[in-house]
Amino acid sequence: MITKKRLEIISHLQIAEATFEVTVKSDLAVELKPGQFVHILVPGHMLRRPISIANVDREQKTFTMIFKIFGEGTKKLSECRSGDYLDIILPCGSHYPIEELELEHALLVGGGIGVPPLYYLGQQLKEKGVKVTSVLGFQGKSHVFYEEKFQQLGDTYIATNDGTYGKKGFVTDIIKELDQPMDYYFSCGPTPMLQAVTTLLANEKGYISLEERMGCGVGTCYACVVPLKNDPTKNKKICKDGPVFYANEVLLG
Repeated sequence: MITKKRLEIISHLQIAEATFEVTVKSDLAVELKPGQFVHILVPGHMLRRPISIANVDREQKTFTMIFKIFGEGTKKLSECRSGDYLDIILPCGSHYPIEELELEHALLVGGGIGVPPLYYLGQQLKEKGVKVTSVLGFQGKSHVFYEEKFQQLGDTYIATNDGTYGKKGFVTDIIKELDQPMDYYFSCGPTPMLQAVTTLLANEKGYISLEERMGCGVGTCYACVVPLKNDPTKNKKICKDGPVFYANEVLLG
């Protein structure tokens, strides 16, 4: 059940250029699943900001979010400190249905701020004994984060647009070089990246998670809809039916 809570910030860190990691304490942390998000009220702003779940500590009853400064709202969030409280709606959206899948090897493909939810997913997959390979894309070296954490899950490859770290180019350039069979791929990132990944892996089974600005975040305002691929006259709500969809379920762009 979706609930609105006032939650205390336990940790607030800058982990890369304009990129922040925030951990809050909540009894509801144990209910959060990989791919879901929370909707945060920013003081002085009418619309909440959807932020992905990057990690959950069930024992400590905390969860971690990662966001990047894109405007005044996220800039305001970046100025918060430990001990402050955030007005948060949770848990929101759909999740990667890994409990329903037969998996031995999973490919995780993330771009920029689409990387965080894949870390929580990767942890859950590793706990299930699934082999995890990660391909992560960033603008440049100063934007790279969580590389070591992903390396603890399995083979990890980094691509940067400007070539200042890892392979110069895009995540698809690395995927083309991988000679590893996969059962499913899971991808999150900007729409152009998702378009490229789903095109390249058109013959593979996979799930994607869409990044989208939202109004209500709970499916009542119809501000974040995406057309179905097999019937563009019909839509699904990204905040409620998504953000996770089967790779060929919705039209991108």
